Amino acid sequence: MAAKVFISRMLLPEALDLVRGRVDAEVNTEDRTLTKADLAARLQDKEGLISLLTDVIDDELLARAPRLRVVSNVAVGYNNIDVEAATRRGIVVTNTPGVLTETTADFTWTLLMAAARRVVEGDRYLRAGKFTEWGLMLLLGTDVHGKTLGIAGLGRIGKAVARRALGFGMRILYHDAIRADEAAERELKATSVDKATLLKESDFVTLHVNLTPETRHYIGEPELRQMKPTAFLINASRGPVVHEAALVRALKEGWIAGAGLDVFEEEPTVHPGLLELDNVVLAPHIASASRETRTLMATMAVENCLAVLEGKTPPNPVNPEVLRR
Repeated sequence: MAAKVFISRMLLPEALDLVRGRVDAEVNTEDRTLTKADLAARLQDKEGLISLLTDVIDDELLARAPRLRVVSNVAVGYNNIDVEAATRRGIVVTNTPGVLTETTADFTWTLLMAAARRVVEGDRYLRAGKFTEWGLMLLLGTDVHGKTLGIAGLGRIGKAVARRALGFGMRILYHDAIRADEAAERELKATSVDKATLLKESDFVTLHVNLTPETRHYIGEPELRQMKPTAFLINASRGPVVHEAALVRALKEGWIAGAGLDVFEEEPTVHPGLLELDNVVLAPHIASASRETRTLMATMAVENCLAVLEGKTPPNPVNPEVLRR
């Protein structure tokens, strides 16, 4: 008998094609986040769950899914899943690292350029019929080439961002708990510095840290006050690494020049103060939202799930210790 799998949101066709004939799959065709009660009801007889970041997979939910063997998240992050509880219950958790590196780096630069050159402001200005003639002082922005880029977290995405910075002739600083090897530093022309130096010397600070108890509010009032008044903060990592209330104050009072955000502290809720400001570019968590990358993410999640259910080692286990039992 085929294993039963629940897919909590619609996936791209290429990913759905992979499950046909291999498992008995049920798909939430409404493409909305289910309530915990609805999700629990769907999982009672399921062995596999392919989930999205909007699904809260906590111990209470897992307790109501007695047959569940694998939770396959369509994301790199998995802070929506209680991994400790899953491990205790012998449930494998998987994610989709690697495939969204380049696309997320592209979008980091999209936010950086849009914030520096006031693209969103310019778009609104033109659409409102205010562009009646060219002016020397109209919507003056900030140059990017030749400036200093500070990268917080030099993992896969941080390195991809740094490679793009080389084309702009930028000085590259980085801060990471684990220093990169000498070869990577040479290739990227990147200099390791402490966090304070990164903040004080960078014209653009991009965040690429994982969300952990230590990185929650990684950027708060003390950090924002260390940055240049001409600097920009870019976050395409996890929302809670930035203290949004402090950022609103920094943007209003001119501690920094601007920001670009793709993620938010209480997502999908956005701090109302941010919505009132022109010097911040806001995007609805779309850094990986290219058709190519989202297809790769979805197919990887399906492959992770199927591997576990077929008794194989999944490509991307978050808690591999479960597989050794």
